[in-house]
Amino acid sequence: MSKKADFVKSIHGLNESDLKARLQEDQLRLKKLGFAHSISPLENPMNIRALRRDIARLKTELKKRESGI
Repeated sequence: MSKKADFVKSIHGLNESDLKARLQEDQLRLKKLGFAHSISPLENPMNIRALRRDIARLKTELKKRESGI
């Protein structure tokens, strides 16, 4: 199974407050990765892209739940 599918399944099991906490945590991690990358290049800069996409998936799931879909 792909990493994306595992991530999506894991966020479906979380409640809304856990999703918000995970979102804040990932946003902080993204900021730290960006700072680290600007100082000296990361070994794998694709981690930044993957983290941005995970944040987008979390936001999408929160919006779905707020709209009642």
